[in-house]
Amino acid sequence: MLSFLYGDPILWQADRMSTIRGARERARVEVTAAIKDEARKQLAEEGAAKLSLRAVARELGMASSALYRYFPSRDDLLTALIVDAYDAIGAVAERAGADRADTVPPVERWTAVACAVREWGLAHPHEYALIFGSPVPGYTAPMDTVGPASRVGMVFIGIARAASEANSPCPRSRRSCAATPSGWPPSSPRACRLPPSRLWWPPGPRCSA
Repeated sequence: MLSFLYGDPILWQADRMSTIRGARERARVEVTAAIKDEARKQLAEEGAAKLSLRAVARELGMASSALYRYFPSRDDLLTALIVDAYDAIGAVAERAGADRADTVPPVERWTAVACAVREWGLAHPHEYALIFGSPVPGYTAPMDTVGPASRVGMVFIGIARAASEANSPCPRSRRSCAATPSGWPPSSPRACRLPPSRLWWPPGPRCSA
């Protein structure tokens, strides 16, 4: 009779458990996001050094013990905020660096990435200060932050590598080709690569104010 009404009871129970797990996971994601949002408000108002799990729990109407199930310590919450900030600014840099990568010269891509990073920092001053400002007393960043922290730098390195591999011709004066490695004639394409100063800090249009 149950099979007629509900189908296979085992499959029905499995679907029900899957629905419950999905609801719990969605609820956990939502609560985690709310905790982070409140923590960012505290960063803006009090600074990272004064971030308090108890204060976050109080503002959210949660028991401290409940919040600890999401973030066992202040350092765990700080790490989550730091990783989020690095990922956000890294995604901005990557999008700017990939935009028209096949047609835009490296110098313009470099400038575009630098401007995009600057604009993100201006729009998110407290998150920017969290990752590039003074160290938070008593906090030691774990290895989990290394990958996200490298994203912006890897974009710049990729652009510099692209400029180096392009074998750009020497300036008309050819003065930058005067000191070439032994065995490379001044006319060699390898001798005409941009000098390091041009690769790492290339001249170009400035970011708008």
